[in-house]
Amino acid sequence: MATIGFEEKLWAMADKMRNNMDPSEYKHVVLGLLFLKYISDKFETKYKALVEEGEGFEEDRDEYISENIFWVPKSARWSNIEKSSKTPEIGKIIDDSLIEIEKENTVLRGVLDKRYAKSDIDKTRLGELIDIVSNITLHSKKENEKDLLGRVYEYFLGRFADAEGKGGGEFYTPTSIVQTMVKMIEPYKGRVYDPACGSGGMFVQSEKFVEEHAGKINDISVYGQESNPTTWRLCKMNLAIRGIDGNIGDHHGDTFHNDLHKSLKADFVLANPPFNISDWGGEKLTEDIRWKYGIPPVGNANYAWLQHMVHHLSPNGVAGIVLANGSLSTNTSSEGEIRRKMIEDDLVDCIVAMPTNLFFTTGIPVCLWILNRNKSNSDFRTRKNETLFIDARNMGKMETRKLRILETEDMDKIASIYHEWRKIDGKYEDIKGICKGSDIEEIKSHDYILTPGRYVGIEDVEDDGISFEVKMIELTEKLGEQFKKSKELEEEIKGHLEGLGFKI
Repeated sequence: MATIGFEEKLWAMADKMRNNMDPSEYKHVVLGLLFLKYISDKFETKYKALVEEGEGFEEDRDEYISENIFWVPKSARWSNIEKSSKTPEIGKIIDDSLIEIEKENTVLRGVLDKRYAKSDIDKTRLGELIDIVSNITLHSKKENEKDLLGRVYEYFLGRFADAEGKGGGEFYTPTSIVQTMVKMIEPYKGRVYDPACGSGGMFVQSEKFVEEHAGKINDISVYGQESNPTTWRLCKMNLAIRGIDGNIGDHHGDTFHNDLHKSLKADFVLANPPFNISDWGGEKLTEDIRWKYGIPPVGNANYAWLQHMVHHLSPNGVAGIVLANGSLSTNTSSEGEIRRKMIEDDLVDCIVAMPTNLFFTTGIPVCLWILNRNKSNSDFRTRKNETLFIDARNMGKMETRKLRILETEDMDKIASIYHEWRKIDGKYEDIKGICKGSDIEEIKSHDYILTPGRYVGIEDVEDDGISFEVKMIELTEKLGEQFKKSKELEEEIKGHLEGLGFKI
């Protein structure tokens, strides 16, 4: 991921704060400070502009609220925090500032995490962190501040997900996965819903997509839900810094047991629900209206998530969902039967097999389910009883030893295959080993298993005209030469060591 220059330094300082603190704790320490600095900087930009106007309105709260700028009381402004950074009371000063800001800005009530006075936070290092943050301007007239702070947030969310290991993915979906789904389903206009929204990455990428295609941000409205209270706060902050008016409820909530958007019919669903969760309380929901295709097993929520999202799709709605590969072929309990009924109801538009190592938290391969409530939508060609399979397992590049990313050309290739396949007069064609359009009869012949490899086959390798026997002889000769060279090198090293007095 590209950096702006100061993130690595800031990350190094944040990392020092850990000591015995869990990453899930100090994540909120750092991101909370960045948020506080941003809203204070944005306030100061407007404050200075009002001072220059000379009308005496710089302390008029309405001047800020009318422009969607958070009102920051004098005692809570960053200048006050900065001058107190070396004092033992700095933690309490920050917490008090957050309390004051919440009082003055109703949208932030219950959102800001007031934890800085806690005894397990090293106040000396907290002061050092404040000094670093003080040297970063997060808002000015010249900067595209939403992009600047957004990039900082994305960088930190990714690093924290990596540091937390297992469980970090609960609040963060790698950007390249989100972008791939957004490019595929193109949420230009309408209601976008994520029932497991984490820190809000799906909404952020949807907003970026609309902006990049010269659309109007007000043409989309976002709805979400998050069960983890601290992650819910993180999402509220992430949306607030970008000016996204997201309806994610006034509190956290379990999507299965306390659906905050019961009547919602979304035009687009974008989601990365937690994989294979076994403690979702399914035994209490056996009569639920959402289980149109069958009661999902108590021991795995994958098909509960799928049916929940289908339930919330509008008549022309499209969903992009990340799930573990096992969801494509499992026949455990009722899952195979639910999948069969969903296929026969013509919901499955496209399945994409993704590469391994795309997540910070797990190396297991995942897949994308693209569901469509209306394959006869006049905007595209009729695809009744057809499903597109894409095998993208060989795409992407290893950015680190354990993390793979999809590059722009990879994401564009996946999206382009899907778009050409569903277009009227599209230029789609099956490519062995890459993509295949199949009908329901072929899927039925595979027992309703949706693993793309079963359909696309193995990519053809160009024949170079050299026989297998000749290739084996050449390989044997090369290995023999390498072995000979290694023995010669070994003897040379022994000679040097003996010359230094070491007898081997």
